[in-house]
Amino acid sequence: MKRLIEKTVIAMVWLATATACDNGDGTEVVGFFEATEVTVSNEIAGRLVEFAIDEGDSISKGEQVGIVDTVQLYLAKLQLMKSAKSIRSNRPEISKQIASLEVQIDKQKHEKARIERLIAANAATDKQLDDINAEIRVLESNLDALQSTLNNNLNSLEEQRSAVDVQVAQVDDKLARCHIISPIGGTILAKYAEEGEFAAVGQPLFKIADIQHLFLRVYVTAKHLANVQLGQKITVVSDIDGRTYEGTVAWIADKAEFTPKNIQAGDDRQNLVYAVKIKVINDGWLKIGMYGKIIL
Repeated sequence: MKRLIEKTVIAMVWLATATACDNGDGTEVVGFFEATEVTVSNEIAGRLVEFAIDEGDSISKGEQVGIVDTVQLYLAKLQLMKSAKSIRSNRPEISKQIASLEVQIDKQKHEKARIERLIAANAATDKQLDDINAEIRVLESNLDALQSTLNNNLNSLEEQRSAVDVQVAQVDDKLARCHIISPIGGTILAKYAEEGEFAAVGQPLFKIADIQHLFLRVYVTAKHLANVQLGQKITVVSDIDGRTYEGTVAWIADKAEFTPKNIQAGDDRQNLVYAVKIKVINDGWLKIGMYGKIIL
């Protein structure tokens, strides 16, 4: 409600100034300064073991300003790493486990060659050759079955290891989210939690704004909109001490709106205006919510 009243007052001031000068050049348009504000919320539930920031502090983009307790997550990661190690140790050594059958098959093939030589010399029977061929087929079948079983076991263990790796990556992501990082550089406007408190997921922790780059939001009539273009350089005047700043038109609304918003009388509904944001480099004197103006 307070913000609505402020905007209404600003709009009325603009309406008074615009009406007074609307028919000539040098129209004054009044607005207020605002900044890009970001509210940073907690991503992992836990106790704030570090959170040493205060309102008014200046911090850089990507700077760590706090940390949520990571003990339980770290222990969960250790447990997963132990599981992964156990899985790796259970991997079957296929070459060693099939070596015995391969030796038996090789031995029987040599025996088959000996029997074939004996048959050629009429010193052995065809039944002996049939028996050795049957034994070789049984051994080869057993070898294929063992290889298939070992490969299946190996694939199953690989799937388990991959699943554990995914779980480790999930824990690593949660551990990273325990570190409270500022998404932008700026000044702390508000602090909503204290070190040692338990913070739930989604709980706001602090609000930060880039007060070095402010925007003057003004409302321009359709009549004067043609005189405003994106990227245009325009002089901004502080309403407090008359300081002037070089501003750049950064945004122009694509839809008109009524000003004031809460007045819907017939005459007022004709006062369609377009919101315009003018970027200004703050020298330290400008404050959020302070009034300013431009001259069209």
